[in-house]
Amino acid sequence: MAFLAAAALLAGGGCTQTILTAPQRSATEQLLLSTAADRAITNTTTTNLWVFRGKKVFLDTSNFDSYDAKYVIGSIRDALSQSGAVLVRNETNSDIIIEARSGALSIDASSTLVGMPSSGVPVPFAGAVSIPELAVFKSQKQFSIAKLALLAYETHSGQHVYSSGPMVGRAHNHYYSIIGFINFGSSDIPEKQKPKAKKKESHKQD
Repeated sequence: MAFLAAAALLAGGGCTQTILTAPQRSATEQLLLSTAADRAITNTTTTNLWVFRGKKVFLDTSNFDSYDAKYVIGSIRDALSQSGAVLVRNETNSDIIIEARSGALSIDASSTLVGMPSSGVPVPFAGAVSIPELAVFKSQKQFSIAKLALLAYETHSGQHVYSSGPMVGRAHNHYYSIIGFINFGSSDIPEKQKPKAKKKESHKQD
């Protein structure tokens, strides 16, 4: 009786279902864009933005249009602040207006398949039968590029103060699969890098 009671309890104990969300863009795609934007800003302008040290600066983003625009604008504001600029929320209170614009912020992708792609084979009286992909070798490559620019001029006179020129940053993420069992990849996105194992320190006794 005890055995039957335990079996009934397990059978009626319920189950847990994991719900998986499907966002419009993957985390890798978002990281590709944000990493390229960060590199465009930090690699090109960090040293040049010191011309705004101590100046009241208003960042005009009315001509800025791209994916993840809020993140990129925040990164530009961060770079200006770190360079000593005093950020103001109203252009009438500023000494200098900086216009930000985007020439590109997107991803190019390519894929290679050695094998047979997935396909549908018509079967009489049964409709189409789906045949899964049979890949001896498969590669998927993603390349992101950001092209940004800044223009600065005096608020009241309109006199030119600064032009950044093209600010370019790149990032990539590659994935490879061999016979479906050997999977590996390469990426220059910091968040995709595996943390290095810490070396254990050996304690010598005197």
